[in-house]
Amino acid sequence: MAAADQGPSPAVPGVTVAGPPVPRAEEVLTAGALEFVADLHRTFEGRRQELLAARRERRAEIARTGTLDFLPHTADIRSGDWQVAPAPRALTDRRVEITGPTDRKMVVNALNSGAKVWLADFEDATAPTWENVVSGQVNLTDAFEGRIDFTSEQGKAYALRPAAELATVVVRPRGWHLDERHLTVDGAPVAGAFVDFGLYFFHNAARLIAKGEQDPNSGPYFYLPKTESHLEARLWNEVFTRAQAALAIPHGTIRATVLIETVTAAFEMDEILYELRDHAAGLNAGRWDYLFSIVKNFRDGGERYVLPDRNTVTMASPFMAAYTRLLVQTCHRRGAHAIGGMAAFIPSRKDPEVNAAALVKVRADKEREASGGFDGSWVAHPDLVPVARACFDAVLGERPHQKDDPGSPEQVTPAQLLDVAGAGGSCTRTGLHNAVQVGVRYIEAWLRGLGAVGIFHMMEDAATAEISRSQIWQWIHNGVVLADTGEKTTAALVRRLVAEELAQLEAELGEQAYAAGRWTEAAALFEQVALAEDFPDFLTLPALALID
Repeated sequence: MAAADQGPSPAVPGVTVAGPPVPRAEEVLTAGALEFVADLHRTFEGRRQELLAARRERRAEIARTGTLDFLPHTADIRSGDWQVAPAPRALTDRRVEITGPTDRKMVVNALNSGAKVWLADFEDATAPTWENVVSGQVNLTDAFEGRIDFTSEQGKAYALRPAAELATVVVRPRGWHLDERHLTVDGAPVAGAFVDFGLYFFHNAARLIAKGEQDPNSGPYFYLPKTESHLEARLWNEVFTRAQAALAIPHGTIRATVLIETVTAAFEMDEILYELRDHAAGLNAGRWDYLFSIVKNFRDGGERYVLPDRNTVTMASPFMAAYTRLLVQTCHRRGAHAIGGMAAFIPSRKDPEVNAAALVKVRADKEREASGGFDGSWVAHPDLVPVARACFDAVLGERPHQKDDPGSPEQVTPAQLLDVAGAGGSCTRTGLHNAVQVGVRYIEAWLRGLGAVGIFHMMEDAATAEISRSQIWQWIHNGVVLADTGEKTTAALVRRLVAEELAQLEAELGEQAYAAGRWTEAAALFEQVALAEDFPDFLTLPALALID
């Protein structure tokens, strides 16, 4: 959809803001903030583009060789005796972290959830409409100033608890690959990462540092998504260094936790922490995007890399267990926190049987992480905070973390990290149908501005939608025969399932409600990213043109 051009900013030469009007945008898009973001763009955009090109070159190398290995030229870093900077008080105990977008209701609920940390998400859980981007910044500042509240359509009021009971905010900006087309500098779109990080840091860094003198839960902290190499981590470190200097903030005040959610980053965990060592807080096992990355990078690697039904791949699968072992070993050797993956289940008060079965799985998952050496883990819903906390309390007791635990002594090999076939499981029509359902339903909600969506009792975001469409692409291009029906996976079969899903949705919703949605656009986009001959790197890239 075309954005309304708001014209050049008269106070900031070369900067143009475009997009629909957003309430209180003037509080966020100040001349100083825009100058700060423009400086990041002008200083680092060239390097960002070089790194995006390097991604494409590495992917071509993987396609040629069909494998990955640890980098020979960084062996001295992996064998070296070094550690990251000590954790600040606010990030010492991270046993439960909750994730979610930065809409006003989520801000209140997440901060009040009882979790130690809230990942305030401008990335996979946020559809980057201009309103979401700008209002999310407003909401975070309001929360820090203690002036945020929310009243639902049903009249239920939400307000913040006392400051000492609130979660520590850790902001996740967008990944390096995404542009923010509503903000241009010298005619070029600014990286979403520069916009999200820059606006937040400019407006809140000093505020958070001042609050931290009385409130140990405050500081300018970040999660870094979609990192594919230590060179990308190096760029973030350079951005942090310049940003702190520009605002006269001491070097090392920023702390960042890197999501290891790409298979290439899994082979560079030591190097990533080393590049960020003055600013590093830990690594996170971003399990859903990690699966997507494996499919994406090894999509033409043959049968041994074909991922079975998404819901059958657990953290106990050999290649996922190897990935988490390596993460814990690496973090604890370097004095960093190891944070576990997402529990995406959404509790239901209407279906106690579904609830009970899912909670058993969540508890087993969190017990596995706690006993495996992780220092904390993620949940997607406040009702799961007590479950996850109990699992980590049982292992940690009064300790804030278990970084003194070196993790499993077993050395993790490249072959173990890439042993997708060892997961077992099968590819089924049921799994294919579920991938279509999740993909279409999620994309439709995303087009309406919702980035975190409850589907079939699971909190889905862009990462899970990526798995859905990429698996379909992989199954088609590898001629997968479905185990439960004997059908071959084809584009025609997928199109038939999409058509059936749209008919089912119209019957469920009713003609009027269905027409009010964006189902036709969602289905077309899903087919585009799942069935194209050339694999689209991210479904969000073609989707950006469809939102304001």
